[in-house]
Order: sequence, then C-alpha cells, then structure tokens
Amino acid sequence: MSQRGFTSQLLHADRRGGIEHGSIHKPVHTAVTYGYDDARELAAVFQGRSPGYTYGRQVNPTVTALQDKITLMEDGVASAAFATGMAAIGTTLFALLRNGDHMVSSSFLFGNTNSLFNSFDVHGVSVSFADATSVDDIAEAINESTKLVFVETIANPRTQVSDLEAIGRLCAERGLIYVVDNTLTTPYLFRPKSVGASLVINSLTKYVGGHANALGGAVTETGHYAWESFSNIYDDYKKGDPSGWAIQQIKKKGIRDFGATLGPEAAHHLSIGSDTLGLRMDRICANALALAKWLDADPRVQRVYYPGLPGHPEHALASRLFGGFGGILSIDLPPPLDCFDFLNRLELVICTSNLGDTRSLAIPVAHSIYFEMGPERRAEMGIDDSLVRFSIGIEDEADLIADFDQALG
Repeated sequence: MSQRGFTSQLLHADRRGGIEHGSIHKPVHTAVTYGYDDARELAAVFQGRSPGYTYGRQVNPTVTALQDKITLMEDGVASAAFATGMAAIGTTLFALLRNGDHMVSSSFLFGNTNSLFNSFDVHGVSVSFADATSVDDIAEAINESTKLVFVETIANPRTQVSDLEAIGRLCAERGLIYVVDNTLTTPYLFRPKSVGASLVINSLTKYVGGHANALGGAVTETGHYAWESFSNIYDDYKKGDPSGWAIQQIKKKGIRDFGATLGPEAAHHLSIGSDTLGLRMDRICANALALAKWLDADPRVQRVYYPGLPGHPEHALASRLFGGFGGILSIDLPPPLDCFDFLNRLELVICTSNLGDTRSLAIPVAHSIYFEMGPERRAEMGIDDSLVRFSIGIEDEADLIADFDQALG
C-alpha cells in the first residue's frame, strides 16, 4: 500500500488489516471487558508480552483500527488515540514530563492549550513561551532543564507559521523532544515527520473527522527520537524497539492512569470521516484562498491573515512546506464596523466555536475563545477586539463570497 495515494490508502486501511465477517469498515466494539480461557495468556497480555485486549479504558479494537489509520496518515511508527485533542496534548505531557522539567512552547498557542501549559507551570513543569516563527527565539528560551519543544504548524487565529525545519534541526542538535501540533494543516497537507518531529498531535475532532459529530485526539510517534537517551522513560516500558517506548508510556501513564479514553462510537465516526480528508481539504483550501484574496482586495476589511496571501510574513515558508494553506483565515474589521453586527448579518456562515467542519464557521476571537487570557495577553498575541476567525468549509465559492459581500455591506 505504501506506493498508493493518500486517499486510496485510507479507504482500504481497515479491510487490509482483516475485519470480521468481511466488513468494509471496522465495526463498533462496545465491550469493556475481554475474557481469556487461559489465565496465563491474560497475564501475558497485561505484562505486555503478548498482544491482546485487557480493559476498555486502555484498549478497544475499534480505537486500535483508528490508531492504525492515523499512523498511516502521518507515516509514523505508532499512535495513541484520546477522547479529545486537548486530552492528547495533556496526557502526552503528563506521561513524559516530571516535576522540575522545562519545556519551550510557541507563544501563539491556541487558547485552551495556552491555559493547559500555564497549569503545568503551576504544578512544577515550567514553560517558556517564544516566537515560533523564529528559531533564534526558541533557542534563546532553552535552558539546562528543557526536555521538550512544542509548536503548532499554523497558529490559531492569526495564522503565524512556525519555523518548522529550523526548529527541527535545533531539537535534533540539543537532543530535545520535538512535538508538532498538525491539526490545522492535517497529515494531508503536511507531515511533521519531514521536519524531524518526534511526536505529532492531531485534534481528530477537527479536519480528520471533519463533520463535527465526534470528539477525539491522537499522538503519533514518528521514529525520529532516540528514546533510550530520555531519562523519563520508566523501566517497565523499556521493552522491545525503543521507538515504541514513549507511546507505550503514554498509553499506560496517560490513557490508563489518566483515563482520557476515546470511546468506540466516536472512533468509528472519526475513522469514517477520515476517508474523505483529502477531498475535503482540497475544496476547503481552494475556497479559503479564493475568499482570502477577495477579502484582501476589499477596502471594507482592514487586514486579512492567511498564509496563502503573498503578503503574509511566512507565505514563502508555507508554500515550500505545505500542500495547501489550510482552511483558517482571520480578518480585522475597521472601525466603526462592529464585529457582532457583521457576524449577525452572515447567512451562510455559522457563528460557532468549532473549526474543521464541512460548513464555514465564524467566531469573534477576543470575546470568546481568548477572553480568559485578558486584554494584556491578547495584545501580546496581536488579537484585537475586532478580530474574527473563520473556518472555511466546502460550500460553493461564489455563495461564500456573496455572503461576505452582503454582510460587509
């Protein structure tokens, strides 16, 4: 299957793995417990000496099939799936970092991730925030206790693009874990493994699932990091190929102990949705680029943030790395145009907090998902009260432009 295209591989991933009764899709397995006729076999599974299923909080056949698809998408070694994207980030760090460790993060983080990292700081894992568009800023933030660097491919909502290649080289030189959140680009547009990422995060709720009908998240091991050199791996998980040590610890200390379990029904929805990821992203990227260009030329809009525009600071970088510029764009509205009035006039675009849906969505950023940050932190991130973020969907391009035109009118 390795020579076949992205969508062809996904469509046939389940059945290539062998499915009960010749089913095309992996069925939903709702069982929480798994019985064994031989008690020794049960013990071997619990101890990790034999493959198998123990308890629904840790493993499930439907979730395993989804994990295999995510690994295939990211060209990785193995993946672990979680109840949400935030659970994927939180439990991964919970499993790998310890009191006294330090991490460096992009300062342009999604609001909830920013809040989570501040909580880690309170509990003994210190965090330094740096401008991820500059490898020099990331390097300056590293100290003797640094274990990990965390960045997003494209920032939400101002669409800054991290200096992914240079940061990857820096992490390799310093022996640091390099975690890349690939949610806004998706494995279809970009594989962080190509820039040396150690672990890749995806919020499956967004583009991978794509239909706003299931929550989920995942972390994928790329095989780049030498885990035998990482001091925080527990002896119990130093079994077999070292490339599997971190994922095993994440599954045990993260999913098992923390309980951020993805349910089989959600896993099934996400798996089915992922089959059309490539088709949807092609349409979404085309719509977003066309709309961004139209808005950029409209004097009624103060500024447009979209990596596909030539005037974007990281346009050249995004053009080189990504197979498309994604579906997120934001605009600053000029005074006296009120962002609430503008949003209320939109007819096709839905005012809501999600992104990555088949439908186009909009939200007033400063007043909602970034409200808890406070005005000072928002100002540092360049988020004005007039900023509106859009997640562009698969509607007809002409209809989207017409809706924006009438709302701005």
